[in-house]
Amino acid sequence: MSAPAADSAASPIARLLQAAVPAVFVVMWATGFTGARLGLPYAPPLTLLFLRFAIVVAVVLPISLVTRAPWPRGWRLRGHVAVVGLLMHSAYLGGVYCAIAAGVPSGISALIVGLQPLLTAAVVGPFLGERVTKLQWLGLAIGLAGVALVLLDKLHFDAAQSWGVVLAFGGLLSVTAGTLYQKRFCSHVDLRTGAVIQYSAASLVLLPLALALGWGPVEWTGELIFAMAWLVLVLSLGAVSIFYLLIRKGAASRVTSLFYLTPPVAALLGWIIFGESLGPVALFGMALTACGVALVMRRSVRWRWGRS
Repeated sequence: MSAPAADSAASPIARLLQAAVPAVFVVMWATGFTGARLGLPYAPPLTLLFLRFAIVVAVVLPISLVTRAPWPRGWRLRGHVAVVGLLMHSAYLGGVYCAIAAGVPSGISALIVGLQPLLTAAVVGPFLGERVTKLQWLGLAIGLAGVALVLLDKLHFDAAQSWGVVLAFGGLLSVTAGTLYQKRFCSHVDLRTGAVIQYSAASLVLLPLALALGWGPVEWTGELIFAMAWLVLVLSLGAVSIFYLLIRKGAASRVTSLFYLTPPVAALLGWIIFGESLGPVALFGMALTACGVALVMRRSVRWRWGRS
């Protein structure tokens, strides 16, 4: 008789933890822009990314072998996993990092990536057969308006930064394609071995590009070491794994709606860490963005944590 009572007592806690996962993901994902800003002054963007991915492989490969994690069956599925790695890591992060290195503010990069929910919703129906309701479209539009308000004072760049903006939009296309591709072909792949394949493929592509465009110099300062550790542990191992779990358990359009919260959180982190100011318009935009995300998530399918 005591077991059902224990289960009943634990279920509210479990539901609370499950509800907190998307919020934790947003905060972790937003810190990626902070980590990039900390690390890029001390290493070229592609070099920084290659080192980050190589360290991830060095960490996850032994874990996969020791825990006997299952590898994707067949070279075709492994190829799908590698494609996700190229889209989500090489192309997306490469575009964002190069944009920031070219002088595009990290807030602008966050804003551009924040357009992903609209892009995903536009193609998610034909690609995955998910229904996007009118209320969701309204939420997406409200979220976009909120993001624009948050970063209104940062929407200025000169001609020299135009190429960086193009690269950031290329990153947007890549992360959107990678999200849909992951949901369609790789949603049941083990996260440990999947990470080994993805980051290995991303490293193999970035290495020749980094060597061709200029490898260094790399200044191993305390800030770079801290940024690298944060990017590896919190972003590559933590946030990306949570992202794939969210894709596995919920609709792609709902998961990507969380990206609307990334620019406001990134702006908040900029205020806390770098002393960047947040005016009344930005605060209103943050609230508006939260309302838009709530509309998108309210009418979507529920997270299916009980099954994969």
